[in-house]
Amino acid sequence: MNRLFFSVAAAGMLLATSAFAHTGVDSVHGFAAGFGHPFAGLDHILAMVAVGVLAAQLGGKAMAYVPASFVVMMLVGGLVAMVGGTVPFVELGIVGSVILLGAVVAFGRQMPVLGAMALVGVLAIFHGFAHGLEMPVNAEGSLYALGFALATTMLHLAGLGISFALKQLDEKIAPLALRIGGGAVGTAGVALLVL
Repeated sequence: MNRLFFSVAAAGMLLATSAFAHTGVDSVHGFAAGFGHPFAGLDHILAMVAVGVLAAQLGGKAMAYVPASFVVMMLVGGLVAMVGGTVPFVELGIVGSVILLGAVVAFGRQMPVLGAMALVGVLAIFHGFAHGLEMPVNAEGSLYALGFALATTMLHLAGLGISFALKQLDEKIAPLALRIGGGAVGTAGVALLVL
């Protein structure tokens, strides 16, 4: 599994390098704008890190499949926005994803990998649509999408990393700490909903 993470990280760095190799300002601007968008909102950060934590809780193949499902369906949502499509209740879906993912992590129950993939995939459509909707007019769509996909992958890896770090510190306390963190994420989602 470590080889998979290193491969994903290496591919991301190579893709980012090739994106910045373009001489056009619009191209670099598109990648940078896409990369920055997931970091611009607490709702995006919390949901994407929670996906990584959920994947770590499930373990095994879920550590690759669950985040990959999120990224793929997020790109689908982004494409829908870029071609002028619509997705209803986007903001509610994004905040709802924070609440739901926080709750799933907090309960700490095992769920089928396919169920987790479906759950995060549906929620990712809202995030992707928001990213695509806010694409700058002068940005190249493919580089913008590459930027937000890479940033999202990094946030998923952060969630996985937090989970592994806690397990290394104390394997007995780690599950409880992650569940408390999930509760905090869900509570933050509720706060975002009412504010």
